Amino acid sequence: MLFKKNKRVQNNERPGLVVVNKPTSVVSEQFRTIRTNIQFSMVDETLKSIVVTSAGPSSGKSTVSANLAVTFASEDKKILLVDADLRKPTVHKTFNIKNIDGLTKLLTDKETKIENTIYRTHTEGLYLLTSGAIPPNPAELLSSKRMTSIINEMYKYFDMVIFDMPPVLAVTDAQIMASKADGVLFIIPKGEVSKEQMIKSKELLVNVKANILGAVLNKVEKSDDNYYYYYGE
Repeated sequence: MLFKKNKRVQNNERPGLVVVNKPTSVVSEQFRTIRTNIQFSMVDETLKSIVVTSAGPSSGKSTVSANLAVTFASEDKKILLVDADLRKPTVHKTFNIKNIDGLTKLLTDKETKIENTIYRTHTEGLYLLTSGAIPPNPAELLSSKRMTSIINEMYKYFDMVIFDMPPVLAVTDAQIMASKADGVLFIIPKGEVSKEQMIKSKELLVNVKANILGAVLNKVEKSDDNYYYYYGE
């Protein structure tokens, strides 16, 4: 697929992408560890899509999604990072691009082509789909047959699709997409989520038969690079 030049990310400054700005840092190495663990967790199956979510807000899930997408793209793969948080989107802020003609437009306008909504980034193999306009009915759009059709089309062009989703306990969006994706990565900010919240979040994901790949413990140390840690179920 040829992506239009006017959809290329123009600004090369991406302060939230540690794996780009500090590729030899401990954090970048942790993201490579996360990638390896995810790959081993699905060794007998093809992993085409991952939902990244958390129990509550301000967990750092969007930062993890972006850095993980870059990390997978570094393996000579074509990766699509989708801002499927149709309530409080942030991917466009991370990459400093306009949030127009994104996922919402694809879902509501059948004449809109996926190749006209996707951005190419400065990172080889990494592509972006912003959320687009915030709709009044995000859950209904994500659960639609149109969404399933769009996901299948994404699979034709990309080796992996990473969906940045809202928190599980806030709305049903993450559950809906977890039922459609191959796996779910759960972000846990240290000291900010109770055991009860984590248990409830897992129950909600299990209820929709989500394949929980594991979790990332985030915000462990803010004073240095060592603040991401991965563990599986």
